[in-house]
Amino acid sequence: MRNPPDDTAPLNSPPARGRGRGRAVTAAAPANSPSPDPSREREGNEPVRKCILSGERDVRPHLVRLALSPDGQILPDVRAKAPGRGAWIGVTRVELEAAIKKGKLKGALSRAFKTGEFTIDPGLPAKIESALERNALDRLGLESRSGTVLIGSDRIEQNARQGKLKALYHASDAAEDGNRKLDQAWRIGNDVEGSGLRGLALPVSRTILALALGRENVVHIGLTDRAAAKRVSEALDRWLHFIGPEPSSVSCETASQGASASPQNGAPPIQQASGSTGTRPAVDMTEEFE
Repeated sequence: MRNPPDDTAPLNSPPARGRGRGRAVTAAAPANSPSPDPSREREGNEPVRKCILSGERDVRPHLVRLALSPDGQILPDVRAKAPGRGAWIGVTRVELEAAIKKGKLKGALSRAFKTGEFTIDPGLPAKIESALERNALDRLGLESRSGTVLIGSDRIEQNARQGKLKALYHASDAAEDGNRKLDQAWRIGNDVEGSGLRGLALPVSRTILALALGRENVVHIGLTDRAAAKRVSEALDRWLHFIGPEPSSVSCETASQGASASPQNGAPPIQQASGSTGTRPAVDMTEEFE
């Protein structure tokens, strides 16, 4: 299981997901003990599910639910609201495309839904990516309307230097000098000058961010509320994990859930969260679906 979250560390950019990421792991029970009910397994307050493709287990906010529509289509259900049973995946888009091509996804879904009467749209990976992007931007919009989002370089810099900033994001077309200025202010406020702490460059432009937040010219985004930063971080984590590292992506410190990104200029992110990895014990297949 992950270490308990650090209530003082920024929440901007959580541990990289996928192989080597600290995922939920349940130790095998003694042979003479009763098997736990997988539907009740939880990490903290979150139910744990298993990816039908990788077999890895994680909490629901880190996975994507696939639902079977009445007309036999497999559709992304990123908010896990669709009725009926679903199957969960936690792989990247590249891995999903390979699983579709090899027929692995069809086999896994046939076992999950106990039927082969369904159609997998070749465009499913693109639909999932679009849905995850929309969900992440919607989350930013909700936080903006609730008053937890800071925009404007001066306001963000002031809060960063005062140690109030919990998360920092930059538009993909933000100027490098502007990014560096706010990153440095954030490091000063957290008393970690010389570290790898920096804002996360999102793979969307200032125009898209402005539309999502209902503001004008959103180049940088800061969050000072820890709960809001965690909600945004989790939404971004799923999206950025699925699309995989972008060549221009910027990494930052890794204190909680969030997006995987490649370090800038080879600088390693700080405060890498630790977690258990390795072979998972066999579990009841019912935990894969809901």
